[in-house]
Amino acid sequence: MRAERAETVALMAHEVGKTVHEGDPEVSEAIDFCRYDASEGSDVLDTAEAAGLAVEGRGVVVVVGPWNFPYAIPVGGIAAAIAAGNAVIVKPAPEAVTTGAWIVEQFLRAGVPPDVLQLVVCDDGPIGTRLVTHPAVDTVVLTGSYQTATAFLDERPDMRLFAETSGKNAIVITPSADLDQAIADLLRSAFGHAGQKCSAASLGIVVGDLYDDATFRARLREAVRSIRVGPAIEPATMMGPLIQQPAGPLRRALTTLESGESWLVEPRPIDADPTGRLWTPGVRLDVTDGSWFHQTECFGPVLGLMRAQDLDHAIALQNGTPFGLTGGIHTLDTDEIERWLERVEVGNAYVNRHITGAIVRRQPFGGWKHSTVGGGAKPGGPGHVAQFSRVTDPTLDPVAARRSFERAAAGTFRVEHDPSALAAESNVLRYHPLRSVAVRHDRSQAVQIAVLEAAAAVLGVELFASVAEDESDADFAARCVAAEVDRVRLLCAVDHDARRVLHRAGIVVDDTPSVGDGALELRHWVREQSVSRTTHRHGRTVD
Repeated sequence: MRAERAETVALMAHEVGKTVHEGDPEVSEAIDFCRYDASEGSDVLDTAEAAGLAVEGRGVVVVVGPWNFPYAIPVGGIAAAIAAGNAVIVKPAPEAVTTGAWIVEQFLRAGVPPDVLQLVVCDDGPIGTRLVTHPAVDTVVLTGSYQTATAFLDERPDMRLFAETSGKNAIVITPSADLDQAIADLLRSAFGHAGQKCSAASLGIVVGDLYDDATFRARLREAVRSIRVGPAIEPATMMGPLIQQPAGPLRRALTTLESGESWLVEPRPIDADPTGRLWTPGVRLDVTDGSWFHQTECFGPVLGLMRAQDLDHAIALQNGTPFGLTGGIHTLDTDEIERWLERVEVGNAYVNRHITGAIVRRQPFGGWKHSTVGGGAKPGGPGHVAQFSRVTDPTLDPVAARRSFERAAAGTFRVEHDPSALAAESNVLRYHPLRSVAVRHDRSQAVQIAVLEAAAAVLGVELFASVAEDESDADFAARCVAAEVDRVRLLCAVDHDARRVLHRAGIVVDDTPSVGDGALELRHWVREQSVSRTTHRHGRTVD
């Protein structure tokens, strides 16, 4: 991968319109995935095996790659699944078939056996659905829309799916911000790869009088107009083409204003472009709470500005969408930063920097709410490889498990971690305990139930149990939805209709058996959050 960087960057430029400055770090990310998953990312499994737990691969993993990150994201799924001992089928997006084939070719030339990694090229129709729903497939890794993920689960409700889905991401800018840096990071986040990133900033929430400041608007307008749009293969290009001619929500976002909105910068197609895929970036003013643009992922080079009365209002607007992938704040006020970090509902939170381009180990990537499906661990983080293994505990003991849980909670899950320890940037991984978990059993799993009760008690998670003989699957699912539980642990079978009800309510259905290893078990009881914070100004570190 390192030796063939130039070929990979060129391939992505030609196939999916990635500029060199967008494609080059993607190659680095793929290399980081391979190195991390083969070493530090596998540590928790090595430790578990050394402690006497049975660790093995799960079988066949299908990696469904996206077109917008056609190299790094599939490699992340492939590397983790192989490191955990599985065979992998790669299904690239139809727009990125050549890049997907190139990935598989590189792995095979590096020595991965053909019966461990195979490429399947097909459309996203009945054949693709047949692949991902096949009963011989153990786990599916998807990067795509929330609608695609839920459609997969409707088709096969017992699918083991880990999906990174949609985002409607915002950067809050307060009057205490360094406006030069805020504008630069807002534009980088909004218009990198023509806004075709699930992590892209499509909303700028500007606090108080700063929103109405003519100078701020003029600086933002001129900065947007300075972005050079052109073919991805030209070195001078700052923003490349769309993957296809805009349609659906993106077409509406580029061409139609909602009531009360106006253009600070109106997007336009490049007349000289015969493909219809080159558009200049646009900025909408006066996007309102609950409006179509506030709530809808458009996936293109359109930024909407919203006015917040104060920071509390800004946080409410930022949290007021169904998604929770990335989010940022620009302010030099430490009190504002801390208040924002306590309340923002995103999986990846960024302070005084851009909100795209997560780096393996520094910023494990994954969202909350409708930005994730399946409850998997963040790619690029310490729990990712382990979720592709089948781990069983042959000597499961609730008392010993409780001791392990308490050690893991004190050393990992109740404290913040910054393994990279950079001077100029803080990159913290922290864990938020779930609010409530339900366990479904048939009275034959007393030891496992005791272990689950210990885990819940150590982390302070509400746990309620349901016995299959006493409550129907339908009633159990309805009770979970009414109680707004975060996760269901299944120790016995639940029918497909009940699973569908749980999936549609956004409840994670988890049939992983409990183990007495705190580093493994407690990951099922928390929500991960990555917090990346710039800790320097103009080359000088700050406290």
